[in-house]
Amino acid sequence: KSSKPKRGKGKSSKKKAKKVVKEVDILSPAAMLNAYYICHNAPACLEFRGFSWPGSPKKKGKKRK
Repeated sequence: KSSKPKRGKGKSSKKKAKKVVKEVDILSPAAMLNAYYICHNAPACLEFRGFSWPGSPKKKGKKRK
């Protein structure tokens, strides 16, 4: 057992930078081009954008070796 007092990490004394949340337009030309290449149909596009419907089949994750 050690009798030394525990110290915090040195980085804790620095001030944390505030994260700026930028509003993202999912209908922007860049987003539409991305959706064109990754989505096969309208439900897939909505699911990629975070608008899934209840009862939709869940995606199975890739198995790691």
